Amino acid sequence: MTYQEKKSIVSVISAILIFVSYCLFMYPRYPGEGVDSKEVFHYWGSFVLYLTLFSIVAHIIISIIFNIVFRLTTNEKEPAFADELDKLIDLKAFRNSFFVFVVGFLFAMGTLAFYQPLHVMFMILISSGFISDVTGSVTKLYHYRRGV
Repeated sequence: MTYQEKKSIVSVISAILIFVSYCLFMYPRYPGEGVDSKEVFHYWGSFVLYLTLFSIVAHIIISIIFNIVFRLTTNEKEPAFADELDKLIDLKAFRNSFFVFVVGFLFAMGTLAFYQPLHVMFMILISSGFISDVTGSVTKLYHYRRGV
């Protein structure tokens, strides 16, 4: 397995673990029904902000640990350059990830148009962000395994 394939697998697993662990941490803190809308907006705003920060920091830490373990186990360095194939695979992964997020965003806005509760919109929006992250990593893995 190449470095890029292993990195994609680690990225998928870490994205799932980060998202699930953060949601399990934040779920009990939901203000509940019948609470002032300010508190609900505060909850969802802080949910998205802290998820973003937590995810960035966790991905950086996991990437550093992955590179250390990869170097210790294989005695190889991370590739210093990206060739045309790597760039093409990155573009395809970005396209698929962006498409998933935009579709999720449109569904989230559609819930507001059909008078659904506010938390449904936020759940769909956050889930589409997570699914788009996983989609990008899975697309990279697929194209590194099967070709472009």
